[in-house]
Amino acid sequence: MAADIESPAKKTSENRELARRTGAPVGARKIVKPLRSIAIFGAVGALVAGIALPAFASPKPAEAAPTTLQQLAAVDAQSLVVASDATAAPLSRGTFSATTPEEIAKKKAEEAAAAAAAATAAAASAVSTSSSSSASYNSAGYALTSPGSGEVRYPLPLGSWTVSRTIGGGHNGADMIAAAGTPIYAAAAGIVRVSTENIGGYGVAVMLDSVVGGQRVQTTYPHMLYGSRQVAVGQTVSAGQLLGYVGSTGRSTANHLHFEVWVNGGLVEPISWLSANAG
Repeated sequence: MAADIESPAKKTSENRELARRTGAPVGARKIVKPLRSIAIFGAVGALVAGIALPAFASPKPAEAAPTTLQQLAAVDAQSLVVASDATAAPLSRGTFSATTPEEIAKKKAEEAAAAAAAATAAAASAVSTSSSSSASYNSAGYALTSPGSGEVRYPLPLGSWTVSRTIGGGHNGADMIAAAGTPIYAAAAGIVRVSTENIGGYGVAVMLDSVVGGQRVQTTYPHMLYGSRQVAVGQTVSAGQLLGYVGSTGRSTANHLHFEVWVNGGLVEPISWLSANAG
C-alpha cells in the first residue's frame, strides 16, 4: 500500500520539472489541462458551426415562374413545354391575311376591280333590254384588255345572235338568241372548271376560269345541245376555242346561250363587258 501512494516529494519534483520545461509556474499545471480541453471543444464547435449553419441560413429557393412556350423554345428548341396558363387559340382559314407588299397590292387591286364591276353591274341592270345585238349598254369600267388584242372573243359568231334579256331581277346573264347548233367559243383562254350534261337549270354547260388583264374572270356557257361538249374538266383552252353548240337544255324555252361573266367574284353585264374587251 505504501508503495502505491505517490509521495509529496515525488509530486513536487514532477511539478518542478514541468514548470522548467513549459516556463510556467508550478501551480499553472492545474490550469493548463482544463484550458487544453476547452480549446479542443471550441475548435470542434467552430467546425460544426461553419458547416451546419450556412445550410440552415440558406434562403428557400423562389418558385420558378411559369415558362411559356416561346421562352423555353428560345433556350432549347428540342424541348417544348407549355405552361399551365398557356392556352392554344384555334385557328381558322379566315384569320389569315396578305402580308407581303405584293399580296397587299394584289388584294387592293382585286377589291377595287370588284367594286367597280359591282357598280357598273348595278348601273347596267337599270338599262332597258333590247332584242337587237346593237343595243347600247353601259360599259364604263369593264375594259380589262385592248379589244384588238384577241385576248377576249365573242362566244357566238357575229351576226348570228340577238339579245333578248340581260342581267337583272335575279337573272345573272345575257340571253343570246341563236339557232340550234350554232357554235359556242371560249370568250377567253383558261381552264375548264365545269363540263357536264346536267347542272341544275343550266342543263348542258361549260364553265371556264380565266385571267384577263391580271383579273380573275369566270365565264359560263349553259343550255348547250346534249352531247355537244368539246372540252373536259381541267382542260386548258384558248380564246376562241370551240366549246359546244347552242341548244335549249335545262330551264330554257328556246335555243339560246345564257352567257355569264364574273370578274374577281363580282357579276358584270356580259354584253357591255364584251363590247369593252372583245376584238
